[in-house]
Amino acid sequence: MGDFKADKSALDAELERFVALLSELLPHYHELLNKENLDPSELKRLGEIEHYLIGVNAKIMEIKKKLEQDIFGQSLNVYYQLKNQAIEGSPHAKLKLEKMRDAFAEALQAGEIINYN
Repeated sequence: MGDFKADKSALDAELERFVALLSELLPHYHELLNKENLDPSELKRLGEIEHYLIGVNAKIMEIKKKLEQDIFGQSLNVYYQLKNQAIEGSPHAKLKLEKMRDAFAEALQAGEIINYN
């Protein structure tokens, strides 16, 4: 990711395109799902769409899990590096560590993160 703005724009465009395509597919799926007497071709189409949507859902869950793990994992990595530097006496690390602790505390109080302990 050399140029963040360009990469961000490209990713945003892809996500918007994905949402647009999904918004076109879902009404057709709902229509078939709610139709009482499906002919064989409609039944086949419904099955194909449903199978595809299950796969899409699995991919979305995988992406979400990866994002959560990477973001949380990196935050913890930075936190413990700062903690070690603060223990060694770095005033800069102590200040950053305090800011990070405050941010974590605010997120915890706001319900943005969950404490499993």
